Amino acid sequence: MTHLDILIPFGLPPPELAADLFRELNAPALAALTARAKTGAGSRHERHDDFSRTLPHESWLGQRFGRDSRLRVSGSLPVAGNMMRHLGVTANNASDNGLWFVVEPVHIHIARDHLVLTDPRQLMLTEPDARVLFEIAKPLFNESGHDLRYGNARYWFLRADAWDALQTASPEAATGHNIDIWMPKGPGERDWRKVQNEVQMHWFGHAINNAREVGRLKPVNSIWLWGGEHIGTKYDARPYDAVFNFEGWLQALADDGVTVNTAAAASSVLSSPSRQALVVLDDLQEPALSSDWANWIDGLRRIENDWCAPLLDALKSGTITSMTLIITNDTGLSRFTTTRSSLRKFWVKPSLATLCP
Repeated sequence: MTHLDILIPFGLPPPELAADLFRELNAPALAALTARAKTGAGSRHERHDDFSRTLPHESWLGQRFGRDSRLRVSGSLPVAGNMMRHLGVTANNASDNGLWFVVEPVHIHIARDHLVLTDPRQLMLTEPDARVLFEIAKPLFNESGHDLRYGNARYWFLRADAWDALQTASPEAATGHNIDIWMPKGPGERDWRKVQNEVQMHWFGHAINNAREVGRLKPVNSIWLWGGEHIGTKYDARPYDAVFNFEGWLQALADDGVTVNTAAAASSVLSSPSRQALVVLDDLQEPALSSDWANWIDGLRRIENDWCAPLLDALKSGTITSMTLIITNDTGLSRFTTTRSSLRKFWVKPSLATLCP
């Protein structure tokens, strides 16, 4: 393999916790890959806007896969159209052509003086319950002149051709924050909020939510809009011939002709005939968003043992020519490109301190 990119969302801890968290970790392979990375033009560390509507790893993916121009208009990654295709929601006929958004059922809780979005991963909504809630919401959208379609328990899709300039935020970017800052802004925002409020009222006190609360699950009390994309949009960028661990909306980034693997181990990546490949290791995002740092440490240990150690060996043996680690948190991104020759910098002591900007 000529080059391998490894994207680790939320592999960077908050700066104020970094020293304490890294003290709990024994990760010699990760330390070697980062400390002995090549030094070149440009900064290893990039700072992102605290109020960006996408997380740093989402922005990076948008740039790599040629979505950055649409991303600047829409705020969140344009993925709805391709997600629908992957889920078999569209019939690929002319009547489906238009602007579609992702709609996610979510839980919003009340903080002291504002509303906060909970990580959608924590919802654990079943298909039967999701179908019931969808059938309640669909006629409310029909009344407003919009087509709502079911994808699966987590992802639904809304057609709204007139909302082309509407700025939306990914749910992960908004998670844990005051939702007012990340609510849709621009043409169509009032129409969206009106239907969103109606859905909330119809779901309030529903038997499904009552049962969820009895079972100590969070009620499904709202919906989140993001990912606006025109059906059939083609993108020129094809940076990889294979992608690994692409699940959920990530699959929408891979165009036809790219080998998509939904789950993979390091051994299958290293045995792949691909020349340029990307692996996403997304085990740290959920514990980081919920500030569960004990599970975050456990997740990084697994990445060290299951990925960093075998990939370091592959670099040393020449199985991989070069590798770049792209490691992020909610406000920053760091890159470390390592080669067989850069690993020979014996005078550089491996250290996780390199991960701290």
